[in-house]
Amino acid sequence: MATRYGARDLLDRILDPGSLRSWDTAPVDVRPDPAYAADLARARAASGCDEAVLTGEGLLRGRRVAVAAGEFAFLAGSVGVAAAERLVTAVERATAARLPLLVSPASGGTRMQEGTVAFLSMVKITAAVAAHKAAGLPYLVYLRDPTTGGVLASWGSLGHVTVAEPGALIGFLGPRVYTALYGDDFPEGVQRAENLLDHGLIDAVLPPGDLPAIADRALTVLLSRDAGPVPPPPPEPAAATPAWTAVTRSRRPDRPGVRALLRHAATDVVRLRGSGEGESDPGLLLALARFGGTSCVLLGQDRDRQTPEHPLGPDALRAARRGMRLADELGLPLVTVIDTPGAALSREAEEQGMAGQIARCLTEMATLAAPTLALLLGQGTGGGALALVPADRVLCAQNAWLAPLPPEGASALVHRTTDRAPDLARDQGIGSTDLRAHGIVDRIVPEHDDAADEPEEFCRRAGLALRHELASLTRAPGSARRAARAARHRSLGLPS
Repeated sequence: MATRYGARDLLDRILDPGSLRSWDTAPVDVRPDPAYAADLARARAASGCDEAVLTGEGLLRGRRVAVAAGEFAFLAGSVGVAAAERLVTAVERATAARLPLLVSPASGGTRMQEGTVAFLSMVKITAAVAAHKAAGLPYLVYLRDPTTGGVLASWGSLGHVTVAEPGALIGFLGPRVYTALYGDDFPEGVQRAENLLDHGLIDAVLPPGDLPAIADRALTVLLSRDAGPVPPPPPEPAAATPAWTAVTRSRRPDRPGVRALLRHAATDVVRLRGSGEGESDPGLLLALARFGGTSCVLLGQDRDRQTPEHPLGPDALRAARRGMRLADELGLPLVTVIDTPGAALSREAEEQGMAGQIARCLTEMATLAAPTLALLLGQGTGGGALALVPADRVLCAQNAWLAPLPPEGASALVHRTTDRAPDLARDQGIGSTDLRAHGIVDRIVPEHDDAADEPEEFCRRAGLALRHELASLTRAPGSARRAARAARHRSLGLPS
């Protein structure tokens, strides 16, 4: 069971000392009947608050932020008309002032004493949050114990980054309601923060004392817009690598992947859900990060998390689409990192719509308003790789490749034997030099024979190439970028 913190206690823990300034005015009059008026009076006395939501602004590590926190001691943090109006007013004020917003619900849900009118208040709360996000402003959520019902199903589930306190009860249906309706206890552990993290539904589980650090890191990425000067890219390799040599090198288990790239080439990294740590989304890492002076949303296929037992599946591509939406909402560049031996081929993948997820990723990548940059880092097999390729600019490691099937599979189809795989790799033009010649790739990141033998140096070169391209992309007019992206694929393979 989590330790419950009151709203004021929480805000004192996460904001700079003495910086909190309340935005609250007297709650609107909901014309309570005598029994409800008595409930409200007792709640004010018990909690020391005049409503179930407190709002205001303060400094978080010197940065001005707007805040809203639920007070569970006030009628179980339930949200009625007055609490909803206070919250919406604060969200609108934060949007007008262009302040990032940090919210921390703790609530049993809708206030039953006000019935359907209170229930429908969740609509205007959600609309206000949507407008805040549409303005390109960060919306960070810290879920406290407990957060259930309509509060979780509205302002508790819309965060760009969502963190929960350890042991917190978080669920759509409160356990007491479930027991009353169905005469049985809700399965233990399902609605705990740690289980939600395992299933990719939240980004982290952290105590309140750790919240300022992750919030500050996230805001550093989300609010930094000045990319600085465009650094020169690393020189491209002078000689081509044979395609089959690249294939064999790309499969070395010690080859650096997306985690090594972030470790050696990026700063201010904030890992998000769908990052391959729990039971869901194997093989897909989603993060906020900075390369040099440019912030981005990064989603990468993680070679260390893809196995024959857990290949890249539909859930991974759903997580990828979350990254695409984040980039669009925040106006940040999207970086995709491709490194996969192939998507899942199974009954489960078929029933969960693998082909449809690939199609939706292709659609979003092709039409995304945000700048996009793809990096072929290693293996690039089939639809799982293709889903992340359509970008404004495409980089390719010298020993990376892109093909509709692994060369052995292509050989089996064409020659009815896998023995001709090296020939198929050459003839299909899957290697970096051929990809560049065909206009699929814009720049090759050199490897000194094999990135696995120089992982840190290679990652830094790849990071320099990413910095160069990101700084250039953020300066390009959006309409011109999108037109060039469409033209690249419209003319691909046609006679010049």
